[in-house]
Parts: sequence; C-alpha cells; structure tokens
Amino acid sequence: MIIKINKNVLEHMLVNAQSFLDKKDASSITSHILLSVLDDKLEIKATDFETGITMYSQNITVDQPGMATANGKKLLDIVKILKDEDITLRTEDDFLHILQEKSKFKLPMFNAAEYPGFPQIDDKAKFEIEPLQFLHSIKKISPAIDTNNPKYELNGALIDLQETKINFVATDTRRLAVVTLENTIEKETALIIPKKAIGEIQKLFFDEMEIFYDENTLLIRSENFIFFTKLINGKYPDYQRIIPHEYKVTFEIERDRMMDHIKQIATISQEVKLTFTAESIIFESLNEDNIEAKTEMPFKANLEEEIILAVNSRYILDFLSQIEQNMFKLSYNDATLPFTLQSENFITVVMPIML
Repeated sequence: MIIKINKNVLEHMLVNAQSFLDKKDASSITSHILLSVLDDKLEIKATDFETGITMYSQNITVDQPGMATANGKKLLDIVKILKDEDITLRTEDDFLHILQEKSKFKLPMFNAAEYPGFPQIDDKAKFEIEPLQFLHSIKKISPAIDTNNPKYELNGALIDLQETKINFVATDTRRLAVVTLENTIEKETALIIPKKAIGEIQKLFFDEMEIFYDENTLLIRSENFIFFTKLINGKYPDYQRIIPHEYKVTFEIERDRMMDHIKQIATISQEVKLTFTAESIIFESLNEDNIEAKTEMPFKANLEEEIILAVNSRYILDFLSQIEQNMFKLSYNDATLPFTLQSENFITVVMPIML
C-alpha cells in the first residue's frame, strides 16, 4: 500500500477513531486501526468489539492499493506533530512507514486479514426517524443513564418503538427521563443502547443519518461514517408504571429564574430543600457542615399550606439545561412520592430526599 493524504484529513479521521480503540493493551489488534485502500478511496476502521466505526475519504492519491494496521494512538501522535502538508503512508516488511519531507517514522503492523469483522447493514431493519429529533431526544435523556449498575440494562438508554410513538428512556433509579415522539412503527421492538454508544452518536452525527438494527446490533450510516454498537441484552424495567398519572398540584415555573436560584444553593450543597408558599419559593441548602445557603424567589401559588420538597439539585438542573421553553411544569403529590418535571414531550420523574 502506498498513498498520499492531506495531514488534516488523516488527523481528523484518527481523532474520531480514538474512542473505539483498546488503549490498555497495545498487544491487542483492537489497539490498531485498519486502513484499506481500493478504487481511490481510503477506508479506516476502529473497534473495541463492543462499538466500532468505519470512515471514508476520497481525498487521497493512490500509488498502490492495499491494507495495513497501525496502533491508532501512536499513529495519531505522529500525524499531529507533522506539518500541514501531504503525508505518505507506505507498507513494507510488516511495518507502516509514515513519511513527510525529511521526517520518517515506522510502526509495526498486525496481519490485516485478522482484523475483527464488522456487522453489515444488508440484513438489518431500518428505523425511520428525523435525525435531529433522534439526536435531541437522546441528548435530553443522557444525564439520567446509570453507570456501573449491577442491572446491566440500566447502563444504557431504552428506545421503545411502539405502534404510534417512540419513547426514549433512561433511569439511574433515582430519576426517570422520558422523551416521547409521535411516529408510526411497522414492528414494535425495544433497543437498549449502551451509555458509551449514546455519547459517541452525539459526537459523530449531526443532521444526516440512517439507522439500522437487529436484536443484537445498531448501525448508523452517514455520508462519511458507519457506526455500530452492540445492544444490551435484557429486559428494561416497566418505566410506564413509575410515571404518575394524577397530581395534587402543578406549578408553572420560569426555567431561567429557577436555574439561577438552584445554582446559588448548589455552590454550597448539592442537596436542596424547596419550600413552596403562597407568595414565594424558598431555596435552602441541606448539609451537616454548619454551612448554610438560602435564597427566595417571588412566586404566586394558590396554596393554603406550604409544600416542602428535598431533592438532589443536579436532577433539576440536568432537566432545565435540556429544555427549550422558558416555562416548565413541576407536579407534586406528596413529599415522600416521586414528583415530575415536564416541558413539552420531555418528562423527568424524580425521587425526593426523605427529610
């Protein structure tokens, strides 16, 4: 293999590959990227077995087609320090040579034929959805995805494909986030996407994508990428029964003012007590270090008795930072029961702190 490629093009592709490499074990083939050149097109693959990416570029000059592997991190480190000019990549005697003017580097290769295989799109069902709707929905629920939960299915986001709607769902057992989109689905199914994959999708894709899936794998294709992730096998909890259907009281509150007041308390304490009165909302810190924070926001409410809620402020701030409207609803039943935050088609159910 002998090709010339612009430094910036190659660097961009290698940067995108980094999240998919095994960086702990340089002896593993998954610490390498796979470079394939055929018909004046460069294809770069990277995978850690659980997720993977295939990238394409036609901004190359091909002197000799072929295949190569190279440690993805080391190759990026080399490319970063080179000039903003063309780089030559050449294979010879089980080494990849990286050349630019008088600079020369070489990296050992694995046998390219032994590189892990990637799932194919051909036999997968297609998931029809407007790309920006999909991306905005997973972004809203992402903060609620759990990490290292023994119930492995909670370490991912559920895409619940129903006959007339799609629910995007995440929970860390203390809160539940759900975005609902109206959509017609041919076949009802449930896909649990790992948290890492949700993060990579948000970084890689913008306004153009096609989504394919089967019971084990999700693939997303754009003009320059094909991304895949293995799905989490398991049964997601019955999230529908967590969402209250009736409330004693519902408040409509200004998003920006609420955020400002909660952030003031959060500088001292992540746990905050909210007291709703007929004339205001009082915000107070909850900690045992003899440090106190308190602020008050004028707020008209038709209340005969005070309502007191204690909550992790991060749950409210995560919700408020994801909504577009400046008014949201806070609905309440009892200080010991879950309360809800809602804006348009996005709802977060939060367990309060017991005082």
